[in-house]
Amino acid sequence: MQTNQSQLNTLQFAKIKFDPIQQQNGLVSLKDFKKDSIICHFSAAEILSYPSRYTVQIADDKHIILTPLFLEYINHSCEPNCFFDTKQFKLKALRDIQCGEEFCFFYPSTEWDMQEAFECHCGSKNCIQYIQGAQHLSPEHLDNYQFTYYIQQKLKKAYSHVF
Repeated sequence: MQTNQSQLNTLQFAKIKFDPIQQQNGLVSLKDFKKDSIICHFSAAEILSYPSRYTVQIADDKHIILTPLFLEYINHSCEPNCFFDTKQFKLKALRDIQCGEEFCFFYPSTEWDMQEAFECHCGSKNCIQYIQGAQHLSPEHLDNYQFTYYIQQKLKKAYSHVF
């Protein structure tokens, strides 16, 4: 699905861009961001009791659809450059992000058990190959990623011997 011009005009720091090779939209930065900077604030447009491909989990039975809605175009990568901080409701840069770079986050950082698992084709050297939620990660992957507060608590219970 391609976007219209009015959607592009509403974004001040990013634009939605269609990738004809991947056949999907992505959110691309329109400016540079330094590591640890706040990219934008977000909130819950809707709270669901179940996960969907567009949700971020904040409790066992609470999965939020983000607003602004264009954040749904941030795709997955096993080498993410941003993170959804659900305690402060801020999208943060995990590293320096250059103008023109696509925003990407690690999907298991926000969902315990994803509704739609998928094979990853991010191409990173640390690609975990199959994305299905934080509960399915092996302990050796835990140190490589930042997780939301809720997911951190679930991981501590599941892997108490690691934390």
